[in-house]
Amino acid sequence: MVTARGWRWQALPEAAPGFVEAGGRTVFPTRADAEAWLAEVWPELLEAGVLEVSLFEDDRLVYGPMGLTAG
Repeated sequence: MVTARGWRWQALPEAAPGFVEAGGRTVFPTRADAEAWLAEVWPELLEAGVLEVSLFEDDRLVYGPMGLTAG
């Protein structure tokens, strides 16, 4: 599978409503940009049904899955 190059998040469950609407399919130019986006929108993602996210650089898993629960 070929994906856009850069940093991106993958949500679990993948079909969680609201992930795409919140910008979840964005490919970020840097890891810092990707992490800043998540820091800003994670409460919205959790409310929309996203339980975990994983960060990828291109097709390489960098970390995750990481739970979005508050605490």
